[in-house]
Amino acid sequence: MHQRFSAGDLQHLSNGRDQLYSQCCEAKKGARVIGGSCYLRYEVAPFFNASAAADPPAPPPPPSVPANTSPPPSGTPAAGDKKNKNLTIAVAIAVPLTVSFAIMAAIWICIRRKKLIDGANEADSLLFDLDTLKLATMNFSDQNKLGEGGFGVVYQGVLTDRRLIAVKRLVTSSAQGIGELKNEVALVAKLHHRNLIRLMGYCLQAQEKLLVYEYLPNKSLDKFLFDPFRSKELTWEKRVNIIEGIARGLLYLHEDSQLKIVHRDLKASNILLDAGMNPKIADFGLARLFGNEQSHGNTNRIAGTFGYMAPEYVMHGQISTKSDVYSFGVLLLEIVTGRRCTGYYGSDPPTDLISYIWQHWEKGNPVKLVDKGITDGCSTEEVLRYIHSGLLCVQQDPLDRPKMSFVILMLNSDSTSLPAISPLSCLTYSSTIASGDQGMTNRPMDGPSMTWPPRNDVLTIKSDNTMFESC
Repeated sequence: MHQRFSAGDLQHLSNGRDQLYSQCCEAKKGARVIGGSCYLRYEVAPFFNASAAADPPAPPPPPSVPANTSPPPSGTPAAGDKKNKNLTIAVAIAVPLTVSFAIMAAIWICIRRKKLIDGANEADSLLFDLDTLKLATMNFSDQNKLGEGGFGVVYQGVLTDRRLIAVKRLVTSSAQGIGELKNEVALVAKLHHRNLIRLMGYCLQAQEKLLVYEYLPNKSLDKFLFDPFRSKELTWEKRVNIIEGIARGLLYLHEDSQLKIVHRDLKASNILLDAGMNPKIADFGLARLFGNEQSHGNTNRIAGTFGYMAPEYVMHGQISTKSDVYSFGVLLLEIVTGRRCTGYYGSDPPTDLISYIWQHWEKGNPVKLVDKGITDGCSTEEVLRYIHSGLLCVQQDPLDRPKMSFVILMLNSDSTSLPAISPLSCLTYSSTIASGDQGMTNRPMDGPSMTWPPRNDVLTIKSDNTMFESC
């Protein structure tokens, strides 16, 4: 900064430089005092050279910036920063999601692979050697024969570790081929319930098709129920236990297991009894696996046992859990009355068991049909509730039949109000079975011959030596 003074000021400055400095130049970077005979200068930087006495040239003026009238380009720094910020956010979100998805996919693949390996190991662990089973059954000796069904013969066996087994030997001409065998193995191996038979293994070797089950000493229910002497061992208490056990087993198949299964061949000979007379449902060769949301299905192959098959299944091939409910109702009424469903009862004219019980129900005297061996050990109210429940299960319309969960409630609760029974349509069975079979067949109906349209509104389905008629 430069400041000029008058002569009087210079005289004053020479006399009182300190005072003037404090007034005008304190805290200044430099000052010059020029007088006629006096020149005073100070700077904060050295200036003792020849060019220092001259005034420094004025700095050039700043260049003028031309006015920019055009709009700013779209790719301005601000816009670029915003775009980069959005890209960063997108990447920050996408990368963790992608990594998480990849991790979950890897976990799912590992779990699935483990299940497949476990399933293969489980199947391998169920395999039995043919020589082992021959040794256990004394080469399938008739002495070890437990029974014979539609698909083959069942033998008792003893393994080397003294475990008792039952070996189901499928005949070569059996309708239950490899497919049905694998179906039974796949289904039963996954089922775990105290009222279902336990599968121990299988064998597919040298044209043999064998299933190995736990051995139950009391064999099947029909051996007791329809024997005039052994039926006396079935007290009312034991019959109730058997009925409720079968119901719990069916409930497990229909609703409580991971798989939804329709048995399709529930009958007295397929109910096995352990040492304590507890029932176990057996023979899953015809079982049908349903999806969780599936309620019914259809088939062109009608297979089962006459008398136990629901009318919609026989006539239209419709399969549902209500088909099993119908079979259960028939079996329940057999257990209460001690009579076969395939027999004929009454006169003018003789009729099948279901129609016979219904006639007595309408007359108000169904208790007369109760097995004579148990009339002294049961209450009339309980018997009526069981007969009522059985008739509800065999109603012709599947929608009118209860679910097994409600059946169990009806059987166990005295306070549960039972629905009314809709009138039963006419269902009759005409048996042409040889007398040696005692009016009972275990043969499946494979590829039935049908006459259509039926004469006199009667549908006739023939198979082997059994005829079913519906009017």
